[in-house]
Amino acid sequence: QVQLVESGGGLVQPGGSLRLSCAASGFTFSSYWMFWVRQAPGKGLEWVVGVNTGGENTRYADFVKDRFTISRHGGENTMYLHMNSLKPDDTAVYYCNANILSRNYWGQGTQVTVSS
Repeated sequence: QVQLVESGGGLVQPGGSLRLSCAASGFTFSSYWMFWVRQAPGKGLEWVVGVNTGGENTRYADFVKDRFTISRHGGENTMYLHMNSLKPDDTAVYYCNANILSRNYWGQGTQVTVSS
C-alpha cells in the first residue's frame, strides 16, 4: 500500500533552517509529481511546492520562493524540503502529498514551529 512518512520537523528560531524528509513506498516513486502542503493552526490546507518526476521542474508558492527548496532522490524514494529564513508564519504541520491514479495520498505530517 502507498505510504508517505514525513520527518524532520521541530522548533526553530526565526531565521533558522530545517530539512523535512518524506519517505515514500508502495508505488513507483519516479512516476509521479510530489508535493508539500501545510496547515497552520486554525487554518486550511495550503499548497507549498511541487516537483515533477525527474526533479528538474518545480513549482513554488510565492510565500516560500527563494527560501524553500524541494528535491527528490529516486534511488532513495525520498523527497526533501529545505527551509531557510523561516518565519513565525511558517509554523504549521507539513504534509507530503501524492496524487496517484486520481487518488490523493497523505503522510501523517510533521510539525514545524518557528518561535523565539
